[in-house]
Amino acid sequence: MKPDHRIAKLARLLVHYSIGVKEREKVYISGSTASEPLLLELYQEVLRAGGHPRMRVELEDEKYHFYSTAQDFQLEYTDPFLLYELQTVDAVIQMVPDLNPYQLSSIDPQKKQKIVLAQKPVTETFLKRWGAGELRWVGTLCPTPSLAQEAHMSFDEYSEFVFACMNLNADDPIGFWKGISSKQQKICSYLDKAKEMRYIGQDTDLRFRCEGRKWINCDGKVNFPDGEVYTGPVEDSVEGTIRFTFPGVFQAEEIEDIFLRFEKGKVVEARAAKGEELLLTLLDTDERSRYVGEVAIGTNDSIDRFTKNMLFDEKMGGTVHLAIGAGMPQTGSKNVSAIHWDMLKDMRDGGEIYADGKLIYRSGEFLI
Repeated sequence: MKPDHRIAKLARLLVHYSIGVKEREKVYISGSTASEPLLLELYQEVLRAGGHPRMRVELEDEKYHFYSTAQDFQLEYTDPFLLYELQTVDAVIQMVPDLNPYQLSSIDPQKKQKIVLAQKPVTETFLKRWGAGELRWVGTLCPTPSLAQEAHMSFDEYSEFVFACMNLNADDPIGFWKGISSKQQKICSYLDKAKEMRYIGQDTDLRFRCEGRKWINCDGKVNFPDGEVYTGPVEDSVEGTIRFTFPGVFQAEEIEDIFLRFEKGKVVEARAAKGEELLLTLLDTDERSRYVGEVAIGTNDSIDRFTKNMLFDEKMGGTVHLAIGAGMPQTGSKNVSAIHWDMLKDMRDGGEIYADGKLIYRSGEFLI
């Protein structure tokens, strides 16, 4: 892989725009050996900004050896060092998993569930501090051969796709994202006044209340690339059905043709053409994992294909997604769970969204 000047450009944007590192702040940086070029640039950029960088790097097949070798008491162990770091750092820059995406394909779903439950204190600490504005966080990625392979592209093609979605080919990418922020804020301000939403599409008629909840403008400050608006529905208000167009992906395992039916906010029926056992395991992670923590609308039209990576896929213009489990405190969501797992639906084939009975979105385009 040849060096790419856009890696340094991305590091500067993440450090100075996404999380705005200030002098003497503690910054946690995590990723794998595959993301070394970006990790190194981030480390240097945080130092230039006067911060204190702390690096945590994952090795190739590290997770596979842990899952396959660990005993139950090790699977159920909450890492106190990671917990302490999230209790004390000021900002986090985290790479999405970018090594072999299939390293955990043969692992028993019950083992994966144990890990998710063990990390619940970490998840809750992060969400509490992040929701209170005590912790800034951004998730991103560096193009890697594994991610390119998963997206069915060459490495060079995938790199161009990634940097185009991030708008890093522009002279002033920060200015671009500020423009996106202004445009999306108008949508959020409109939706903040809505009391009830309705999604209609193929095998889908889903209602939920959002009165008193806040719609969040995703403009590159939390995920990068970005491009969505989302909220946390009133927990017991989700009613109806939804069928997801794209496979749900959990630790590289695909769950295809997911159908969910809700009553009083809870999933009461769940089916999948493939991976149904894993779907049901995820839904039964804990007492709140059958409730919805997030509903969202993707707005990034530069993301024009499904790549099996939710960092990109959930931002795809013309789609909506729903996450079971933990809600984001910034929205007013009160749903607390060890899991937060997104599923994606295409709305470009005649899908409609209504706010308080008014049609505001059709076939992937806002009408407001």
